[in-house]
This record gives sequence, structure tokens and C-alpha cells, in this order.
Amino acid sequence: MIKTMQQPRAATSSLKISHLFKDFGAVKVLQNVSLRLTGGTSVVITGPSGSGKSTLLHIIGTLEEPSNGIVEINDINPFTLSEPELAAYRNSVIGFVFQEHHLLPQYSVLENVLIPTLAFKRGTDATERAVQLLKRVGLTDRQSHRPAELSGGERQRVAIARALINQPDILLCDEPTGNLDAATTDIVANLLFELHRAEKTLLIVVTHNLSLTSRFDRHLQLVDGTCTIERDG
Repeated sequence: MIKTMQQPRAATSSLKISHLFKDFGAVKVLQNVSLRLTGGTSVVITGPSGSGKSTLLHIIGTLEEPSNGIVEINDINPFTLSEPELAAYRNSVIGFVFQEHHLLPQYSVLENVLIPTLAFKRGTDATERAVQLLKRVGLTDRQSHRPAELSGGERQRVAIARALINQPDILLCDEPTGNLDAATTDIVANLLFELHRAEKTLLIVVTHNLSLTSRFDRHLQLVDGTCTIERDG
């Protein structure tokens, strides 16, 4: 079922991964990864380059299909859905923030935030939420600006607002501060945690920035495609 704009997320939102494998030809990227996470939890995933962190995030986000194993989001295996159903489910349930902001240069800040709502043909309520999100990320006075007129930190804050516009159950962030200086990293990280708590999302962040890991409820590490728990609660 796809949420409407004002429909709250389920109190029992969950992510279950069971015996997950991902191969690219002869290259084994993920090997027997199992996780159980619930809404309102913050999780950081670390590990060396090539350990499978981004691949795991892409599978959780339904952008990549696993080679084997089961993924369940709110007790639904999204990979059993048709392509149109999967696209609608992804847009409704999952929000993405990447290292690159991926804002469309020809559109204003407000228009960029509203892009994920277009598939649902939402009107005034979507615009009102976008305006409120931009206020919460401190960009009220930038709504009509184009991305080229913003700083790197401002563009990433727009990307966070865009990721939250459809009230997702899961917020996935792949190196969200990777291109930012130390001061701006702190601003963006503080904002992510503030919005995570306010929106009650399941927050999953992949990062190389080990100084951030202590702020998360759980710390998972991937090494050679195998997941270990560094800290649990």
C-alpha cells in the first residue's frame, strides 16, 4: 500500500534482511548478510572501500536486486512487485541522500524538493510540506534560487528536504557529508539527526567519517562483504 501525503508511517516500520548475497559475475560483493532494524533507529555502516557498503544500501533502497536472500520492508518483499509497483513503493517508502546532491539545475530549490511528489499528482499539501521542510533545514530564503546559486552545504540540505518530502519510512544516506568541509559536515550531520528524530524514520548512513559513528544507535561494519556488529544500542 502506498501512503498518502498526510498518512503517518506505521508504528512498526521495519527492515529485515535474511541471508543476503550479491554477486557481480565472479565477484562476490555481499556474503550472507542478515539484519533486523526498526523505525526510529539510527544505523551507521562503515568499512573499507569495496567492502559492499553502497551495494547493500542500493539493495535496501531497491535500486539493486540481490543475487540471493530476502529483503522485507514493512513485511513486504519489494522485489516481488512489478516494475511500476516497485517504483511507486520506492518513492513512497524510501528516501535517498547521496554524496552528490543530484539536484536538477534548471529548477528552483522548491521545485527540486517537490520532484518526488509529481508521480502522485499531489497539490497544495505537498507544496506546504516542502515549504515547511525548507524552513526546517534553514533555506526559507532560498526557495526560488537555482542549485548553482547555493553552497555545497545548502545543496545537500535541499537534497535532505527532497528525500523527506514523501514521509519515507527509511532514509538512506550514502556518504552524505563526503564532499563537505568539517564545519559543514557538522551542520549537515546535526540536521540529519534532528530530522530523523522528528520524522521517526529508520536512518541508515554509509560513511567513511568515523567521527560520526558514536552518534548512531547501532554501528555495523562491512569487511569483504560480511557484516559484523561493532555496537548494538
